[in-house]
Amino acid sequence: MAISRLTDAERDTLLAELPRWNLRADGLAIETELKFADFNAAFGFMTRVALQAEKADHHPEWFNVYGTVRITLTTHDAGGLSARDAAMARFIERLV
Repeated sequence: MAISRLTDAERDTLLAELPRWNLRADGLAIETELKFADFNAAFGFMTRVALQAEKADHHPEWFNVYGTVRITLTTHDAGGLSARDAAMARFIERLV
């Protein structure tokens, strides 16, 4: 089954709902940077996201240094943002 890309209106609604997230310059992904107290807190957060990512079969692109986690969400099969990214971003926001 093909994965549909979000429309511009759906993308804009998502970004309004998730003010911590920004549209990447090319418009094909959303990004955020999260700060945690220390590496243990950051890694614990990443572990919870990883478990959900496996269940959803949708994995973030991310980078971690000590208490900072940078996350990029995009759906390669859709050529940009999809409902999968929206669901993952909402899940991440509930954890933060």
